[in-house]
Amino acid sequence: MAQVNKRRVGKAGKAGKPRKRRISKKQQAIYRRRRIVVGVALLLVLALISFCVYSLGRGIGAINTAIHHDEVYAVSRDSVPTPRKTSSVKDCSAKNLSLQLSSKYQSVAVGGSMEFTATIVHEGTGSCLVDGSDEGRILTITSGNETIYKSDVCPADSRMLLMAKGDKDVQQITWNADANATLTECTDESTWPRVNAGTYVAQLSLKDAPKVKSEPLVFTVQ
Repeated sequence: MAQVNKRRVGKAGKAGKPRKRRISKKQQAIYRRRRIVVGVALLLVLALISFCVYSLGRGIGAINTAIHHDEVYAVSRDSVPTPRKTSSVKDCSAKNLSLQLSSKYQSVAVGGSMEFTATIVHEGTGSCLVDGSDEGRILTITSGNETIYKSDVCPADSRMLLMAKGDKDVQQITWNADANATLTECTDESTWPRVNAGTYVAQLSLKDAPKVKSEPLVFTVQ
């Protein structure tokens, strides 16, 4: 009987000791995967928080810029330098140009039309700019000491010409034997009075260089 009790006590003693739990390789792999998933999720959360902070900062900056837009614009506008003329091309003068005026006929009937040929000739050495429109290259018709007609009474679109030595600009000008020199503003040409029969003189000049003139051209209205 005594021997039987010792065996039982021995078995009980061994059963009372804690046993170490063995983790299989499969379970270890599962734990590693879980740790990796948790780490990636944590990184994503941190990245999302960083993005939100960055976006919030940009938004606040944009709002601040919108509020102070006028001040910023005023400062930037004041800091822009005044543009300077970079072209070295000068306006034409009497040193560069000459004007020629001719007509096919030397007379026109009262109430008729006179056709003139206006020519701008460059005779200088360097290039220059000139307005070849009827407002820049002016046809003036006189009778004695009285001015009868001027082609610049009514405005015309500018026709800027870049001319060099030997260049010529040839244009036709029609004069309807009427008068407009007394007008202070442009009106309908159909209301302009017709000139009377007599002797008239036509001449070209440049608005921006009055010294540049053509030879006078004498003709008659009959």
